[in-house]
Amino acid sequence: MIKTYVKTIIPILIAILAVSCVPNRKFMEVSQKQEDCERENEQLRTQNEQLSTQVNEFDTKYNVSLRKIDALKSDTAVLGNSLRILRKQYDKINSLNDQLLSKTASLREGTEAEKQTLMAELETVRLALQEKEDALNELEVALNLKETELVEREEKLAELKAKINEKDSLMNALRNSVSDALLGFEGDGLSIEKRNGRVYVSMEAKLLFATGETAVDKKGQEVIIDLARALGNRDDLDIIVEGHTDSDEFQRSTYPRNNWDLSVLRATSVVNIMLNNSDMNPELLMAAGRSQYSPVDPTDKAKNRRIEIILSPKLDELLDIVSD
Repeated sequence: MIKTYVKTIIPILIAILAVSCVPNRKFMEVSQKQEDCERENEQLRTQNEQLSTQVNEFDTKYNVSLRKIDALKSDTAVLGNSLRILRKQYDKINSLNDQLLSKTASLREGTEAEKQTLMAELETVRLALQEKEDALNELEVALNLKETELVEREEKLAELKAKINEKDSLMNALRNSVSDALLGFEGDGLSIEKRNGRVYVSMEAKLLFATGETAVDKKGQEVIIDLARALGNRDDLDIIVEGHTDSDEFQRSTYPRNNWDLSVLRATSVVNIMLNNSDMNPELLMAAGRSQYSPVDPTDKAKNRRIEIILSPKLDELLDIVSD
């Protein structure tokens, strides 16, 4: 009877021992997969170690029980008590196993939620970086365009400077040429100067006209003819002939009736002499009267009564460069 009972109980005990190892294996798997949760599972591992110790103690007790069974075949009360103890331990192990499974599920759910949150944050960062990259690309395109425009402007500026230098050299040569042509008249009410990129030939009225008259006298005609022939048939100049008077006002019933008439008519007389005694292009000349309103010396009326011939380089090429 006792042998039969022992044969029956031993497989049960072995099965219980086998089941008791399950939590340990699951725990080890959870421990390996959830290393980042080590601190949180520390208490559970401690409990599991206690259970393992209890199981080992149980094994010892079981071996002792076997020896007692061999020694005391008739003592069934000891086996019954041991069985009850084993059942209680088995129930405790099952309870701990359920706790481990529940904790593992919670950890997995928490990890998945954190993962989703992190993925959402990473996507937000990625979109922000993409937006920044697009903005940088647009800025790079704009900068390249500006750089191209800057290079073009620098090329235009260099071309413009070259043209200005060319015009300046032209005006220097023109001043020298005019000065040579009028060498005999300079200092006798005639002056030649280069100013603001232009050549100004200034002739006091006494060199050209009698008082209040608009017809150029003989000596004045010589000056004007020499100047016109020195200029020749040039298409690279704009020529303005300006008449100026002093501030003494007068009124007449015939022309010139006032300073405005006097300044305009004297300028026109000079233009006619230049055109009649040279091959100058009339399209390049302009006659203008400034009356008394552009004096060179408010204290010297003789200097203010004058004809100014302003020689300017044509700026069409410069304008073309600027407008491109």
